Amino acid sequence: MNIDDESVTTLEDLRGDLAHRYKRTPSTGTSVDSAIVNADLAALDRDGYVIWENLLSTEQCRQIRAVVRPWLGHTGRNSFEGRRTQRIYSVLSRTRVCDRLVDHPRVLAVLDQLLMPNYLLSALQAINIQPGETTQLAHHDDGFYPIPRPRAPLAAATIWAIDEFTADNGATVIYPGSHRWGKRRPSADDQALPVVMPAGSCVFFVGTLWHGGGANTATGERLAITAQYCQPWLRPMEAFTLSVSREIARTVSDDIRRMLGYSIHPPFVGAVDGLHPLRLLETDQES
Repeated sequence: MNIDDESVTTLEDLRGDLAHRYKRTPSTGTSVDSAIVNADLAALDRDGYVIWENLLSTEQCRQIRAVVRPWLGHTGRNSFEGRRTQRIYSVLSRTRVCDRLVDHPRVLAVLDQLLMPNYLLSALQAINIQPGETTQLAHHDDGFYPIPRPRAPLAAATIWAIDEFTADNGATVIYPGSHRWGKRRPSADDQALPVVMPAGSCVFFVGTLWHGGGANTATGERLAITAQYCQPWLRPMEAFTLSVSREIARTVSDDIRRMLGYSIHPPFVGAVDGLHPLRLLETDQES
């Protein structure tokens, strides 16, 4: 069927067209035991976040640190980015060392249930909080989408501890249960909890959870990688189809390729010249 088919009477008639010409294969999240996934989803529903300890080995953290460190340069342009915080944007365009964080099965297993099929990667950044940094403004990651709260999350995020997260070195501060709040912001009366976890761990939270980077009053830095995801009908924070070349897109996993935007939100959101975007990767050269 195509969009000129006379049998088309509603948009629902098109949902099996572009999106299904390239059959969506199950994500690697299907390898995670359903009992584990259900427990993670229950924690997210109750608290808005879940912590997974020691998902990465000491060697994986060392490799990420070694690759990322030479790119750490200038600090933030404002207090939100952090005057003493170094950030690297578009990490996927630079290295493959963080790919397994983006498409980790534990992450995808939850995203497969939390968001709609063909959800997108919204951002992948390295964030290095240096000594002397102050507390970041509390925010929720899907707050720039102008849809009133309370509501279901439109996005989700992971923060991976490449260095240990402690209460005094800039560990992310979260407000448990704040994902259910309406319009109000956190106040001094609300519980603020630093995400203390060993290197190699990950905190996953929904886009409606209030949080922020903590102050670093310690003597050492705190390096983290954050991967953020959003519903397939939203515009991501980073325009990966511009920053990530087609050559790189051909080399990443099927899950990452789909999350970069080489996918369709039915019936045809994300099409290129009326065709599925995967067609672009079938050509020999970039245009």
